[in-house]
Amino acid sequence: MARVKAKLLLRLYVAGSAPNSLRAIANAQAICQEHFASRHELEIVDLLAHPQQALADGIIVTPTLLRLLPSPVQRVIGNLSDTKQVLLALADK
Repeated sequence: MARVKAKLLLRLYVAGSAPNSLRAIANAQAICQEHFASRHELEIVDLLAHPQQALADGIIVTPTLLRLLPSPVQRVIGNLSDTKQVLLALADK
């Protein structure tokens, strides 16, 4: 019997419209559409607009992608251009 893949809950922290932030948003959206099309939720949080939320999640560098679900929390720092590394971090192990 095929195992049902868990839904991914992702949160991407960016800093305004900085070039790395825009690249990370585009890369995250592309990766999600290609690999997790119907089973993901991607929340984009601007650190400049919501510093308290970033602080609560322990974010000190942007861009940072958090996989909140399935547990445990995983984080990927950078503009997410290395798709292979991002997929490794997001894999439900």
